[in-house]
Amino acid sequence: MTSLTVWDIHGGIHPPERKELSNRTPVRQMPLPKRLVLPLSQHLGASAEPCVAVGEQVLKGQLLAEAAGFVSAPVHAPTSGIVSFIGPQPYPHPSGMLSNAIVIDSDGRDQWIELHPHTDYRQLPPEQLLDLIHQAGISGLGGAGFPTAVKLTAPPTQTIHTLVINGTECEPYITADDLLMREKAAELVAGIEILEYLIKPQQVLIGIEDNKPEAIEAVRAAIGDRPYVLKVFPTKYPSGGEKQLIQILTGEEVPSGGLPADIGMLCQNVGTCVAVHDTVLLGKPLISRITTLTGEALAQPMNVEALIGTPVSELLAFAGLDSGKLNRLIMGGPMMGFTLPSLDVPLIKTTNCLLASTAQELPPPPPALPCIRCGECAEVCPASLLPQQLHFFALGQEHDQLKAYNLFDCIECGACAYVCPSSIPLVQYYRAAKGEIRALEQKQQKAEHSRQRFEMRQERLRRAEEQKEADRKARAERAARAKEAQSQAASQDDPVARVQAQKAGLTEEQKKLKIEASMAQVALKKAEKQLAAHATPELEAQVAELRIAASEAQRALDAANAAAPAVEAAAAPANDEALKKAKIEAAMLRAQLRKLEKLATRDDEQQAELTRLQTQLAEAEQALADAQQNAPVAPKKAADDEALKKAKIEAAMLRAQLRKLEKLETRDDEQQAELTRLQTQLAVAEQALADAQQNAPAAPKKAADDEALKKAKIEAAMLRAQLRKLEKLETRDDEQQAELTRLQAQLAQAEQTLAEAQQNAPAAPRKAAGDDALKKAKIELAMKRAELKKAEKAGADEIELCQLRDALRTVEEALHAAEEQSAKPAPELVRTDKRPIDEQARALKTEVAFARADLRKLERDAGSDSAAIEAARERLHEAERKLQEHTDL
Repeated sequence: MTSLTVWDIHGGIHPPERKELSNRTPVRQMPLPKRLVLPLSQHLGASAEPCVAVGEQVLKGQLLAEAAGFVSAPVHAPTSGIVSFIGPQPYPHPSGMLSNAIVIDSDGRDQWIELHPHTDYRQLPPEQLLDLIHQAGISGLGGAGFPTAVKLTAPPTQTIHTLVINGTECEPYITADDLLMREKAAELVAGIEILEYLIKPQQVLIGIEDNKPEAIEAVRAAIGDRPYVLKVFPTKYPSGGEKQLIQILTGEEVPSGGLPADIGMLCQNVGTCVAVHDTVLLGKPLISRITTLTGEALAQPMNVEALIGTPVSELLAFAGLDSGKLNRLIMGGPMMGFTLPSLDVPLIKTTNCLLASTAQELPPPPPALPCIRCGECAEVCPASLLPQQLHFFALGQEHDQLKAYNLFDCIECGACAYVCPSSIPLVQYYRAAKGEIRALEQKQQKAEHSRQRFEMRQERLRRAEEQKEADRKARAERAARAKEAQSQAASQDDPVARVQAQKAGLTEEQKKLKIEASMAQVALKKAEKQLAAHATPELEAQVAELRIAASEAQRALDAANAAAPAVEAAAAPANDEALKKAKIEAAMLRAQLRKLEKLATRDDEQQAELTRLQTQLAEAEQALADAQQNAPVAPKKAADDEALKKAKIEAAMLRAQLRKLEKLETRDDEQQAELTRLQTQLAVAEQALADAQQNAPAAPKKAADDEALKKAKIEAAMLRAQLRKLEKLETRDDEQQAELTRLQAQLAQAEQTLAEAQQNAPAAPRKAAGDDALKKAKIELAMKRAELKKAEKAGADEIELCQLRDALRTVEEALHAAEEQSAKPAPELVRTDKRPIDEQARALKTEVAFARADLRKLERDAGSDSAAIEAARERLHEAERKLQEHTDL
């Protein structure tokens, strides 16, 4: 059916068509090339991912690269041969940059894979038919290259009531769609029927310009009695834009910034319809297309059906290229095409024309002149924009104004540049401005994302600080209540309470034991956090060792506290308080003074602050000296212990600074001088430490042995934890390898020290040894049970489960033996009868759980195929039915 009702669009031009060069001869078949280059990105969206390897033999139509996302399309082999290369190859783009591609060396047999046509496609659900189109790699053949399956998948909120078939081909020189409609009109109509079955529109409109009379008659004859409306309208450029074509055929306009689907319409190119026919009814993927070879530099302009990946040089040679006449080689038409930098690029899915022009045919444009504000560009713009204003805003990079004047509605047809008397390349300015705006919006999105993350982090920190403050207040209240209780107990002459209430009465040994217990608890908590995040047998063993070390350290601290003599609480002397305040004041002033002295340059205010601090420091040091003179002389033992402690801390700090500098691969003069100074200071500090150790009073034999044993255990446990952390790394750099070697040496030394300390330590009572063995056996049993449960949940094979059960029985026997040897009474075992394990019920429950998890995963994924979701739902229903039937038995 033919309709005469058409509308006109704003603007438009009538450049010389020059279509007679290539539309006078039938479509010819291109000979099979020896080498095909198939870029992985021949469409809009994500590039395809190779699924073949170099050296692999492939057949015609075989899948070479899979779609990498929802907006993507696969790539297939255009002929049979061997994959000779996968990597960067020349790509048809104005930049001349390389792109990843698959290269096939043809074997000349052109052997197809087994094809699976679907002549009864109406028996297939639309989702399966849509998947066939997606797997065939079909993308828009009119030039844009948008994946067809994505375009056919309308959002649930949109209903397509009109299907528009674009047979306009309005750009000069190009006749590929004209010849396709003449020779494949029946295939075109069959492809339209498939699309109609998919989207079920209320009407189908076919638009063809009146400069294609033979194509019009062929399509009208192929339509026959079908209710398709064929509309013929006057020739004007750019009627082929989908928004312009919809306005011509229906009189409706696509809103600014919107898509045809927003008004219930879908537009497809005639070449795309034929490709859909070939895929569904013949089972063939998209591996070839009709391309126009034209221009005065060719001896025989024509249209050829060529394989995707054919080198452009071979196509032009087939059409009789005269290299001496060739001035520019354009892919696409003269209005919207681009100049190819090389003849080595391949034919891709969107290549509808190769224009080999001479210098007289398409002379270079004259130099651009200033805009004279003639307004001709606005008169011919098909999108009703103001190209003159857009040009000025693009020059000034006024992005907000560009968006306000609807820059992104520009279809880059080039009509404004064609009529510009000043020869200003307007489209180039618009393309550059669009790229700048997109890049800026991406940066803004990243910045906004970073801001949100920062604000969320600040909120977390604020909540953490509030929680810390609340905990601090709660601890202070508890401490106040405990102090009050201790005071009451002290008033009742309780010596133990007096010892606990008097913090200043702690001996040096008690302080050391308290520090070691705290360090052991910190190491234990850190390991427990790692175990909670990543449960492994190694971490479980490490936690068990640290737990034993922490309990021993706490036990030693409790014993020392219990054995400490009772001391009467007394207020600290005023002289000690004054001495402490003087030390703190002097230290703070020294820190501020050093910070200012490090500045390379100081202004007047900083210099005045430096002078003031120096004066205050001198006064504070004088006050400190006076306080030290007035302070009571400390006992010899306390002074020696204090000196020994300071010497140890000083030596440890110097060693840490020295190691940090030694790790640097290259050092400048200042760092080298600092290294030498630290080495000298360390030597002095180590000598002072040795003197302090000689002057320190000898600890009792038993206490010294216990102290050495405890320290050796904690040191060995911490070294094992660090060593395991490094050993878990799959790859290590030189620094990590050196650190691993150092830790191994330190661990060997620590284990030797531990063995010696264990020999020197007094023998523990039988009961304590038995208790330790019993505790270790219980920990081992818990670890083995957890390991067995984890393996059962993961679905391990029966051999591994049997090994784990045997290991569990062995550990249980060891626990029974430890219980017999310990002094504790044997536990009362109360067994309850449980129902026997039904293996079939367990398997059915597992299948239901897996099916439910797969279904939820597919439902959460926005890009999931509806057919896959339905299959997952059927699987869950079947699994639940089987489980119910088994339960009823």
